[in-house]
Amino acid sequence: MSNDPRELLAHSPMGRMQIAAVVICIALIALDGFDVLAISFASPGIAAEWNIDRAALGIVLSMELLGMSVGSVVIGSLADRIGRRPTILGCLLVMTLGMFLATTPSGVEVLAAYRFLTGVGIGGMLACVSPMVAEYSNARRRSLVVTLVAAGYPIGVIVGGSVASELLVHHDWRSVFAVGGTATAICLPLVWFLLPESIEYLAQRHPPGALERINATLRRMGHGTVIALPAAAKSRASAARLFSPELCSTTLLLTLAFFAHIITFYFTLKWIPKIVVDMGFHAASAGGVLVWANVGGAAGAVILGLLTHFCGLRSLVIAALLLSTALVTLFGQCKADLDQLALVAALAGFCTNAAIVGLYATIVQYFPAEVRAGGTGFVIGVGRGGAALGPIIAGLLFSADQSLSSVSAIMGLGSLVAMAAIAFLPLASERGSGDHPTVALGPLSAQSTLPVRQDG
Repeated sequence: MSNDPRELLAHSPMGRMQIAAVVICIALIALDGFDVLAISFASPGIAAEWNIDRAALGIVLSMELLGMSVGSVVIGSLADRIGRRPTILGCLLVMTLGMFLATTPSGVEVLAAYRFLTGVGIGGMLACVSPMVAEYSNARRRSLVVTLVAAGYPIGVIVGGSVASELLVHHDWRSVFAVGGTATAICLPLVWFLLPESIEYLAQRHPPGALERINATLRRMGHGTVIALPAAAKSRASAARLFSPELCSTTLLLTLAFFAHIITFYFTLKWIPKIVVDMGFHAASAGGVLVWANVGGAAGAVILGLLTHFCGLRSLVIAALLLSTALVTLFGQCKADLDQLALVAALAGFCTNAAIVGLYATIVQYFPAEVRAGGTGFVIGVGRGGAALGPIIAGLLFSADQSLSSVSAIMGLGSLVAMAAIAFLPLASERGSGDHPTVALGPLSAQSTLPVRQDG
């Protein structure tokens, strides 16, 4: 019997408890999806009630994205030190508070502050969940599981958006945040009772009671127990290590790719409702177009995950990024026809979200376990700067009397920049040669070295 529980998990079939953990993580990301997009569903009502222009609305739309940037960087590193589970619980508390507070303001400045607070919790959650689920999966299913969990984001928008569209027919925009806060609060007991700490984190960090906690989780998974802890990681979890010689180029390229593509991604998600309303349609109809964009996004995430078994991840991400640019540009050419808008939005959502989940899978592969949450948090945290810039830049372009077609073409260029960064990533990160190289970034254990499919 191996004394390393990470090796046991890597080479054993996934049991019901591991699958349940994956389902919970999908639900958490779905919750993030709805919480982030709640402001998009509410934006037409906010603009009408407080009579704010597009430039000001773009800033409001970006506030939780700025909060996500801060939360991802700060809380991601914290999760590598204190654990994934307590960090996730703390983030859920912050998100619940922020969503309920968003139902109370009487002015746009206060609402912006509450959305920033909510974003801090969401950003920390995103930094923790992908590493958590990767560490619960076996080696064979890791890329598939990470991409499926990322599919929770558009699923949350689909379900939440359908609810929000109905709410907006009968209630004002504040009801959207009330429903989001309630759903977030419900997730707290689920995580408390059903999501134990990551075994890989416990094996790496050796907190008090680590062996007993590892064996308790292994028994819940239906596996045998271990008699001693594996050797602790020699490398300490440190944000500075992300810029060490073995990790620096990978960190910078992944950050650039995420930053650039997220500009394109959030332009569509944040502005679709307002664009459709300005074409003369009701806010509920605009929410329906956004829901279709996320139906496409969910399909893109699942299909990309399945294709990782047959195609190289890098090729899939590059193709998705190229198509993202084309389809976001095409959306700007659509006429005021709901069916056409919904179809193109769904296709654009398919490609933009497929690229997002492919980037998440790439991030998890390239960072070792001891800095995985911190590395993920840094990449998506700085990348959220692109998320914040997307709605702001689009708002300024609209305010400068640029047409929808011009704005869409400009905003679609972010995906092209991301494609170039991913194209250079293997040159900076792969070590060795052969048909199936591995990512060997520094002094990793065998259990922390993840296989990467070679393209070509």
